Amino acid sequence: MAYSQSNKEYLRRIHKVQDFIEANVCNSLTLEELAAVAGFSKYHFHRIFKGIVNESLLQFVNRVKLEKSVNLLIHRPEMTVTDIAYRFGFTDTSTFSRAFKNYYQMSPNNYRNQYRNISHNSIEHSTYVKRFIKTTVRDNENHVKGTVTIKTIDDLHVAYLRHLGTFEELKKVFGSLMQKLFYELHIRNLIDSAHTKVLTIYHDNPEITEEHLRRTSLCITIPSENVKSIEDENNEIGTLVIPAGKYAIGHFEIYPDEYGAAWDYLCGQWLPQSGFLPRDTSSFEVYVSEPDPNPQIKQLVDIYLPIGPLE
Repeated sequence: MAYSQSNKEYLRRIHKVQDFIEANVCNSLTLEELAAVAGFSKYHFHRIFKGIVNESLLQFVNRVKLEKSVNLLIHRPEMTVTDIAYRFGFTDTSTFSRAFKNYYQMSPNNYRNQYRNISHNSIEHSTYVKRFIKTTVRDNENHVKGTVTIKTIDDLHVAYLRHLGTFEELKKVFGSLMQKLFYELHIRNLIDSAHTKVLTIYHDNPEITEEHLRRTSLCITIPSENVKSIEDENNEIGTLVIPAGKYAIGHFEIYPDEYGAAWDYLCGQWLPQSGFLPRDTSSFEVYVSEPDPNPQIKQLVDIYLPIGPLE
């Protein structure tokens, strides 16, 4: 196998492991289990993972768990820190609290209390909470508004190419990556113009995850029966399933520089008044019209936000 082809295969396997970790984030994951998912020897897997991802396997798993735990600390006041620790597979509260403090420089209880304080008193806090509160309380500052519908969707099977890094870096390669993905699926006769959806999945919260660690998947939907044929090939294209469930879908007609404002409207203005909470699965954008970098041309986009009941 040529070097470039081998490198693509390694990337595909590492991405497959990342997808497995995200889908099973509430479980206790072992090195043996994750190495088996990747198809690597457990004796070498952790070194391969760190060399490609620039995080150790343990750092990656803990980061995903801790970042998702913040969502529960903020939005699920009825859950204790112990509840949240066990929810994400930590052996006990002290282990969870120690890992949380190492990552956020404060304990889970302090994080929750400071969020409550800023909600009532607008005191300083983390970037994520400051932005959340700002977008929640502002009224007419955000001129971008959309309509929102609630829909329960079935599993969506997608093929993807993944980008690791900042959104600014992503903008530079978005067109070429999407073109490459279209070509690879076209030659396999997997593009159906009547049913194919083009979308982007954001795996990490941009207000929490460091810029260089943000994972973004550029995706095209494919029939479920074709998933295995893609997985069996030695290339960098990965496959994953967007889980079925209830989603709030924000429908927007916006300019290319207004995507952030659209997300602000959906998460900061609509969500707090909706009676729903965001679920732990990833949000994504579906491009109703073809993305166009021309700043003078508006685009149609649907933003899918996974939601559950406000308890």
